[in-house]
Amino acid sequence: MNEQTFLILTALAGEPQHGYGVVEDVLRISEGRVRLRAGTLYGVLDRLRTDGLIEVDREEVVQSRLRRYYRLTGLGAERLADETARLRRNANAAAARLRLFAEGTA
Repeated sequence: MNEQTFLILTALAGEPQHGYGVVEDVLRISEGRVRLRAGTLYGVLDRLRTDGLIEVDREEVVQSRLRRYYRLTGLGAERLADETARLRRNANAAAARLRLFAEGTA
């Protein structure tokens, strides 16, 4: 799972959101590192819907424009949890190696 997908799923784990809300939430979660463009966001959202990881929560019209809200599915939550565990294992392995490195260079 790439970082953009991970962050979008993370944003939707909090609450259903529309596209712009996801963009802003990803920016906050990533501490400003990841800025999603509309084309990228909607491409990922379409793929996540097709894969059953998210679904449409509701739609509303705001200033004559359709606003679609997305939410995480149970399968999406499982995949996000799996990826979180994988990243945690990798970070722990890296931290252990760095401790060994620091001990060897001290």
